[in-house]
Amino acid sequence: MGSEMEVAIMQLITHGGNARSASIQAIREARNGNFESADALLAQANEQMNEAHQAQTQLIFAETNGNPVPLSLLMVHAQDHVMNAMTVKDLASEMVAMMKVQGKEH
Repeated sequence: MGSEMEVAIMQLITHGGNARSASIQAIREARNGNFESADALLAQANEQMNEAHQAQTQLIFAETNGNPVPLSLLMVHAQDHVMNAMTVKDLASEMVAMMKVQGKEH
């Protein structure tokens, strides 16, 4: 595995993990009524997911240009991080929105 490939894989893991962490923290902030902070954390999660997608796109382009991405445990782990982060981010956005509505009703 080339060093460029390893860098891209580590970017998937890092940015995916950062996005997931920001999303979870956004839920906690919203639960405490700190909606501005929750929105800022969701924005951070989006930025981190964009970075992860850029790394993922690099790998896809490499493969379409005849440089196949080797299937390794590290690559599977990286993709798991990204998919998990996407799911958590989407759910966090919905949960924060629901908590905002509930806050207005009370």
